[in-house]
Amino acid sequence: MGAVFKKELRGYFTGFTGYILIAVMLVMMGIYTMIYCLSYQYSAFEFVYGNTVFVLMLFVPILTMRMFAEEKKQGTDRLLYSLPLKMSQIIGGKYLASLVVLGIPCFFAGLYPIILSRFGNVNFKLVYASMLGFFLLGASLTAVCMFISLLTENQIIAAIVSFVILLLNYFLNNLTNYIPTTLFASTVILIILIILTGLIIWAVTKNAVLADISAIALMIALIIIRFVKAELIQGILPKILSRIELFEQYYNIVYGSLDISTIVLYFSVIILFYVLSVQVLERRRWA
Repeated sequence: MGAVFKKELRGYFTGFTGYILIAVMLVMMGIYTMIYCLSYQYSAFEFVYGNTVFVLMLFVPILTMRMFAEEKKQGTDRLLYSLPLKMSQIIGGKYLASLVVLGIPCFFAGLYPIILSRFGNVNFKLVYASMLGFFLLGASLTAVCMFISLLTENQIIAAIVSFVILLLNYFLNNLTNYIPTTLFASTVILIILIILTGLIIWAVTKNAVLADISAIALMIALIIIRFVKAELIQGILPKILSRIELFEQYYNIVYGSLDISTIVLYFSVIILFYVLSVQVLERRRWA
């Protein structure tokens, strides 16, 4: 895994991608530091992270778009399969390299509050909790976009699809207000989601039997709940979506509510898409 990590990290800084991404992130953090902490004379540096978080929607797709898409297009992904490494190690090496690039601006931005503390009172616990949340949010988004990069051989398409998905998650809190909460609408939406789940399982594993069994099992469970305890279904989708609003959960940290469920959510997303990425790569290796 170390060799893959070094190769991937070197790739970010052989060209200009790594330098540009880090520079843009630091410039945006510097701008908001100037606005909030210098112009308005607020010592609440956590709001700098809160306002810079939208940059991740551009930073992460560009960071991950070449991870696998370009290698698949050029055919160099076959070299990965020939390495005496597990697919989990290859995924892990590439993922850790991207986290290093993400972590560099976070590290330097973490020095700003120390400097500002000489001119006012800074709540270091809240500031560094926000910084940790910022990094974990970026890490979870990176895992999602890494998986998307695995599904295409065009890095531009990978970047665009990743951006659209992150943008939808960013506005998910507003979108949930337009989702119908009636029992019929909730049932129809859950049926659609079950079908999509079966398709995703098939796309990842190429096992039609497993996909069919999973979809049928979920459909039976839905029918039973529908007639036994229908209130569990009614309005369930907005409730579920409110728990996977990655950006909205982060804003809770910025405003002083560090809930362990938010940390669990971020790690769950990371693990889920890491495992899915490993499964896709394993399937390609033996295809």
